[in-house]
Amino acid sequence: MTALNLPEYEFRMDSNEAGITIWDDFRKKHIVCTPEEWVRQNFLRYLVEEKGFPKGLIALEKLIKVNKKNKRFDALVHDSAGEPMLLIEFKAPDVEITEKTFHQIAAYNSQLQVKYLIMSNGIQHFACQVDENGIQFFEEIPEFADLNA
Repeated sequence: MTALNLPEYEFRMDSNEAGITIWDDFRKKHIVCTPEEWVRQNFLRYLVEEKGFPKGLIALEKLIKVNKKNKRFDALVHDSAGEPMLLIEFKAPDVEITEKTFHQIAAYNSQLQVKYLIMSNGIQHFACQVDENGIQFFEEIPEFADLNA
């Protein structure tokens, strides 16, 4: 698999008629390991193991309505009170994080109204806070405790 700008983790991999699969510990099943899925699994593992994010507060690929269309966000982190706090958009490693990516996550956030956004292709990671004063980017991915304060 593609090397990412994240710590290296061991995963339960398998293969079947659909291709190579990776065990998704959040959804409790094997998922086809597309390049974007590889980024998702590695980045979420990083959040849980390195940044203190509780696995039970992370939801994956849930349906939301954006401009009257059904869309699925990649990951949504809730705070310790159960309120949506952080929206994450993943891209494959060969897909550059651009203004278009930011517009996509901003459209999803128009429905979810979270305070924090992260975009990652596994190589580049961008995290920011969104409030009435605009957007403020973090220099690095924050700890869960810092966002949940």
